[in-house]
Amino acid sequence: KQWYQRRVAITAGDVDIDASGTFKYVLIQLYLKDDTSRLLVRGHAWGEYHDDIYQKTLEVALAAGLDTECLGGGRIRHSAEKQEILVYGYSVGYGKADHSKAVELLKKKYPSYKIDWSNEGY
Repeated sequence: KQWYQRRVAITAGDVDIDASGTFKYVLIQLYLKDDTSRLLVRGHAWGEYHDDIYQKTLEVALAAGLDTECLGGGRIRHSAEKQEILVYGYSVGYGKADHSKAVELLKKKYPSYKIDWSNEGY
């Protein structure tokens, strides 16, 4: 069961964010065993700090024999009702993520949404 939970957490997709609300997010580089890598967006309201969110993903990746790197963070405002997402701000600990890369991934998961980013705000 533990192996299955780890596998699901890593293969949950490139984007794993809360269904709605405003919350911190991190952009993570996941290094795969075949010497390739992929970007992940992880954003959750339970994360008091950006590092809380990153550490959870790192823990799961290491348990699966993979490595990661946090490329920065920010905030996401997700309105499922309006089908809108805004990516903005930065992480004090990790710096500002490349929001344009996060938006690319979000657009794949939410193709019908209006998704924008801004360097403004915290």
